[in-house]
Amino acid sequence: MKFYQSKLLNSFSNLTHCFTNKQNGNLAFHVNDDPDRVLKNHQNLAQELDYKMETLVHMKQIHSNSVHIVTSNDTFYKPPTCDALITDKQEIPLMVMVADCSPILFYDPKQQVIAVTHAGRVGTFKNIVKNVIESFVDDFGSNPSNILACVGPTICQKCYEVGKEILQEAEEKNLNYAIKQKDDKYFLDIRCILKKHLRENGLNENHIELSPHCSKYDAKFYSYREDRACGRFAGLISLH
Repeated sequence: MKFYQSKLLNSFSNLTHCFTNKQNGNLAFHVNDDPDRVLKNHQNLAQELDYKMETLVHMKQIHSNSVHIVTSNDTFYKPPTCDALITDKQEIPLMVMVADCSPILFYDPKQQVIAVTHAGRVGTFKNIVKNVIESFVDDFGSNPSNILACVGPTICQKCYEVGKEILQEAEEKNLNYAIKQKDDKYFLDIRCILKKHLRENGLNENHIELSPHCSKYDAKFYSYREDRACGRFAGLISLH
């Protein structure tokens, strides 16, 4: 089973992390796939990465900027409704599922806190990164300069054409620096915005990693832009 992993996070022996791909199968229950097959994909992933599937916390993602602190009520079968999860609990894997949106893995090695974030265009425009970093600081005593962030495979600017209404929204939010116009078409760079937000919220330049993989261009990953009936790949992180 092949995974894409972060060079930033690979050096921590007390951390399990990965970004899955099509080889791992669809991991989302909401995309009209056979539930038994999705469950089997989760079971295989748990076995491969050596965690108990029932302890994994994923999300009912709603394209918000809502951050949820994991509690004992959150289980594989009772996912919270939010777009970011954060915890300092060991042996509780966190998962974000995507198909062109940006999956972000966070880790503070000083306070031993992890987080996952679903950053689509809506969540990115709402600056979900700011809310995640604020939770690290306010709820877990983190110093932003200690936090590491890895943005996983996501749709690149060349493949992400948007309409004029998105340009107008970006201009209203002072995010139009991330839109390139070519002829009468507009192309959005989500990674550019995420990196700026991470830096503005106190992360060091060398603590930010952006995957070079485009989820639409690289056929290893699911892409909603390529196939609206596609599955979801995932970013996962767990403390030991």
